[in-house]
Amino acid sequence: MTVTVIGSYVVDLMSRTPYMPKPGETVLGGPFQSGHGGKGSNQATAAARQGIKVNMVTKIGSDVFGEQALKHFSKENINADFIVKSVEEATGAALIAVDSNGENMIIVAIGASGKLTKEEVRRAEEKIKLSTVILLQLETSLEANEEAIRLGKKHAVPIILNPAPYYEFPKHWLKDVTFLTPNETEAEGLTGIPIQDEASARKAGESLYQQGVKNVVITLGSKGCLLYNGQQKGVLIPGFSVEVVDTTGAGDAFNGGLAACLDQQKSLVDSLTYANAVGALSVTRVGTAASMPTRQEVDHFLNRK
Repeated sequence: MTVTVIGSYVVDLMSRTPYMPKPGETVLGGPFQSGHGGKGSNQATAAARQGIKVNMVTKIGSDVFGEQALKHFSKENINADFIVKSVEEATGAALIAVDSNGENMIIVAIGASGKLTKEEVRRAEEKIKLSTVILLQLETSLEANEEAIRLGKKHAVPIILNPAPYYEFPKHWLKDVTFLTPNETEAEGLTGIPIQDEASARKAGESLYQQGVKNVVITLGSKGCLLYNGQQKGVLIPGFSVEVVDTTGAGDAFNGGLAACLDQQKSLVDSLTYANAVGALSVTRVGTAASMPTRQEVDHFLNRK
C-alpha cells in the first residue's frame, strides 16, 4: 500500500536567535543551517521514515535547491516520478528563526510549489488510485488541491487535509475530506471559535463535523489532539511531555505519522496516539525534515512511555 502526498517542497534557511527581533531590530544569532522543508516534503519524509511507500507530487525549480530536493527524496526512498521541474519558477525557500524557548517564526516564499497545476496532479492518477490515503496541505496551489480531492473522491481514497498555513479555501472541500487536522489557530480560522481549552476545541470540532468533515482532529501541542466524529464526540487523545528544542515541523511530523498508521490499517485512536508520539519526538531535535523520527525510534519511545 502507499501514501500519496501532494504539496510543497522548500529549502529551509534557519538560524537560532536569543529572542525574536522587534521591527527594525537586528539580533546576533546563530548558528545558521539549511535543510529540506516544505509541509508536503516534511510530511512525506515523516511517513516514509515509518517504513511505508510514499509518492511525492510537487514542483521544484531548475536550480541547485531543486537538485538537492531530488537527492533528498531519493535518500528517503520517496517516489519522485511525479515531481515537476519548472524553468520559470525557483524552488521555494523558508526563512526560519528559532528562539531560546524553541518557538519559531517562519516566512515561506513558496516558489515553484505554488504553481503546481491540476494537469500535473492528474499525471499521478494511477498512483493515487492505488493509494491508501492522500495527504494534502495548503502550501501549494488551490487548483492542485482541488484536483487531488476530485481524484480521491473518484477513486474512493481517503483524504487527510492539513489546513496549514491557513487561508481561505473553498469550503465545499470539507464534505469530501476524511480527516481534517487543524491546529488551534487553524481551527479558529475555520470556525471563528478561539481555542482556549478542551471545551472550546470540542465546540470547534463539532462545528467542523457539522460542515461535513468525517473526522476532525484538532492538534493541541503537548496536550495531544482532540477527535470529533460520529462516534467520538470530542475525545482527547493525550500527548507526551518532552524537552522542547525546536517546534518547527511538529505538525508535519504528526500528519506524516497519522498517514503512515492509516496506511498500515491501525485503528484511528491508535493512529492518533502514534502520530502524537511522532510529533513529540520531532520537537526534541533541531530542523524539520532532519527532525522526523524513524519507526524504530517511535516504537522505542512508546515502549518507554
